[in-house]
Amino acid sequence: MVPLLLGMQIARIAQSMVSVTLVLFTLNEYRSATLAGWVTFCAIFPGLVVSPVAGALLDRHGRRRLVILDYLAALAALALIGILAIAQALPAWLLVVIAAISSLTAPLSATGLRSLFPLIVPSHLWERVNAIDSTGYVMATVVGPPLAASMVAVWGGEVVFIVIGLIFGLAAILITRAPDPPGQTGTKRSLLVESWEGLVYTWGNPTLRRLGFSISVNNLVNGILTIVVPLIVLQNLRLTETVVGVVFAIQGVTGIVSAVVFGRIDSRNRERMMLALPMLGSGLAVAGLLLRMDLYVLLLVMAVTGFLNGPLDIALFTLRQRRTDPSWTGRAFAVSMSFNYIGIPVGSAIGGMVATRSLESAVSVGVLTCLASAAIAVWMIPPR
Repeated sequence: MVPLLLGMQIARIAQSMVSVTLVLFTLNEYRSATLAGWVTFCAIFPGLVVSPVAGALLDRHGRRRLVILDYLAALAALALIGILAIAQALPAWLLVVIAAISSLTAPLSATGLRSLFPLIVPSHLWERVNAIDSTGYVMATVVGPPLAASMVAVWGGEVVFIVIGLIFGLAAILITRAPDPPGQTGTKRSLLVESWEGLVYTWGNPTLRRLGFSISVNNLVNGILTIVVPLIVLQNLRLTETVVGVVFAIQGVTGIVSAVVFGRIDSRNRERMMLALPMLGSGLAVAGLLLRMDLYVLLLVMAVTGFLNGPLDIALFTLRQRRTDPSWTGRAFAVSMSFNYIGIPVGSAIGGMVATRSLESAVSVGVLTCLASAAIAVWMIPPR
């Protein structure tokens, strides 16, 4: 387990660095919030589309080698972006294309690692391992964004892309020693058939389908904040890129505290409230930016939303594990996680376009999405 957790954590730090570096690089190089939103969208969305195929591959061939494949693909793509940028040979359209292509393997690591936990950890420890999983994400948010932002301020985004690629390479080396339950052997069915079956299974599972609607709507606000926070810090407050990273890190710090607190709570029969109440609270917190867009309010908003992510993540992960047949974990988790995550790239694209005209309008959209997702969680997710 140690190589798995260590490699996963290093890769997550790299992933949290990528999103901040992409936005800061695009804003500095091309001076366009709209382009920053679309680059973020293309760096995520194509991978979500092919996630059913990724899930079928994971169930068929196991997980470790496919996770390593994704990390090596990330290394190659980021190094290419950095080298082309240094050579002044990276037009905006090519940045978008490379980002889109590199996203195609992302579900292999995201789903491959998370779907390992219910296979190698006893069910009575799922809340605790999910707390570790959630803490890993928020720790990456503490370390990655400020590190990336500071490096961009000193070295420029071009060099930082190459450095992040090398971090993915290190994670790939560590994952080679991780446990890997065998995949299905002897199957003669088409990969596309198995991918379609995973899509049908997930859509036919009432919990996974309705979780998807609720979480994807809630994630719109996270995508919007990915664009809005740098704009507030850089354009409105006239502060440096390093401050952007610190603001995102505050969200991670409170998220770690929350994961520790809520990771010891038995979530059975409480999942809907552990989803809906944090969504509602996040909407109210983000609404604070409509009253005042200064640094103190921004830090408070990020601290509150980070803390509320703890119970939300634990309830989401555990509920999905409890209501998914173990033989479908690769395919179902790939589709479910992509459905849940789709709000991030869509929110980034919306945030970039709306924020170009009005930051207040972009924030208002984020508030409304939080309130809508809370309502969906209460009314749509089946209690049992």
